[in-house]
Amino acid sequence: MKAIRIHGHGGPEVLQIDELERPEPGPEEVAVNIKAAALNHLDLWVRNSLPSVTFPLPLIMGSDGAGIITAVGAGVDGWVAGDEVVIQPGVFCGTCPACLSGNQNLCPSYGILGESQNGVQAQHIVVGRDNVFPKPPPLTFEEAASYGLVHLTAYQMLVKRAGLQAGEVVLVLGGNSGVGAAAIQIAKVLGAKVVATAASGPKSDFALSMGAHAVVDHYKENWYKDVLEFAGPEKVAVVIEHVGEATWQQSMRTLGVGARLVLCGATSGRKVGFDLRHLFRKHQSIMGSTMGDLDTFSRVTEGFAKGIYRPFVDRVFATEEIQEAHKHLEQSNQMGKVVINLD
Repeated sequence: MKAIRIHGHGGPEVLQIDELERPEPGPEEVAVNIKAAALNHLDLWVRNSLPSVTFPLPLIMGSDGAGIITAVGAGVDGWVAGDEVVIQPGVFCGTCPACLSGNQNLCPSYGILGESQNGVQAQHIVVGRDNVFPKPPPLTFEEAASYGLVHLTAYQMLVKRAGLQAGEVVLVLGGNSGVGAAAIQIAKVLGAKVVATAASGPKSDFALSMGAHAVVDHYKENWYKDVLEFAGPEKVAVVIEHVGEATWQQSMRTLGVGARLVLCGATSGRKVGFDLRHLFRKHQSIMGSTMGDLDTFSRVTEGFAKGIYRPFVDRVFATEEIQEAHKHLEQSNQMGKVVINLD
């Protein structure tokens, strides 16, 4: 079988298509023939390497995928060969207090497929039974592969962490990104007033097509003033932040009384500062969030099955075009998700 792997870190040239033995499922495991797999910025960070992080090499890339079950291991009930599934990307112990309370993403040993262990960018994979969910019937394999990590992250941020309420104003940074576009959809379904940031032109149009009520150009100086004009005197209730250093100061300026800023990444840098007086005087909260629990993934998948959310595939590449796919994502050419056809 073909698998997309890295044996060392570097540019797109380190991505290889290797021929590997087809794996067989053990107890509590499921074998899946992957039809399509999506790229995330996580793939770029794993490929390039991260400071103070050791990745198990060689490593099969990828966290998001969809395919067909080919075999099930002992102890697996409810699944049979031929079932169409989408991959849930988180891995956890299942026995610690966090896992037993349904907060799997707080597990001390929590990891992500394609990061802490082999991922999904292979024609055949074996994963735990908690890593497969029914593929939403309306979606193609390419579409089903596109939503996992970003919708899981965005839903956890908006619902489980921020507790976004109908009528509140939410600011979504990077509305044309995967997490940003997912957050726009989820926030609008919740009845929030959504303002997003994006470059003017096609990327702004894309954010609007996802459901944003307004978009401001984040390359404009003092763009936060446009956000405040949209939000009105009560300002922004929730900020979805994943950019980091480059947008932090302006994001903080948009927050109203009782507002919550939820952070899931620091793409532009990790060193930030802010005036602590605003935090306690205005009863504001700053929260971190990573991935999501099984309940969140189930809710998101149900939303796609019912047509509440819609996928946003930018472009589909063949397996042999994996290096070009990484370049496309790295250059921020995409509007929506970049998907690899592994069929």
